[in-house]
Amino acid sequence: MSAIPTLATQRLILRPLELGDAPQIQATFPQWEIVKYLTTQVPWPYPDDGALTFVRDIALPAIAKGEAWHWSIRRKDEPERLIGLISLMDKPRDNRGFWLDPKFQKQGFMAEASDAVTDYWFDVLGKTVLHIPKAAENTASRRISERSGMRVVETIARDYVGGRFPAEVWEITRDEWHARKR
Repeated sequence: MSAIPTLATQRLILRPLELGDAPQIQATFPQWEIVKYLTTQVPWPYPDDGALTFVRDIALPAIAKGEAWHWSIRRKDEPERLIGLISLMDKPRDNRGFWLDPKFQKQGFMAEASDAVTDYWFDVLGKTVLHIPKAAENTASRRISERSGMRVVETIARDYVGGRFPAEVWEITRDEWHARKR
């Protein structure tokens, strides 16, 4: 398995995803507010073994192949509690995804986590461009992309758990990311 490091931000610890995270994911993830704008690869209603199946059969094999990098999101002041996941994927025009427990939304945690994994994408993995598709009406996710200097490069329709919605593909290059951080 490819070694994925633990990442830290001012308030967060991003720990590499492990099989033992499945029970906390299962307890938190199946909420409409979380899944509505996720792709239809997410089964809904979420099955009782959904998190175990995802971690064991999808995420960990992709990590082992070097095709994806998944982290659990935890607050430094409560490091044993998983509050979300953030992932990087080496797929065409689909490189980052995340979810966060609604109890912890609107506090800047996802922006912090996104910045950390975007640094990893460009500085460790050496990628030259980051693409992120998202439902156009997912305003919280759009704001994270806007604040990080990304721009819309394509508008498409895409199927989500909540239905078919207009979607946007957001982009930032490594040079733009580094210029923004200076």
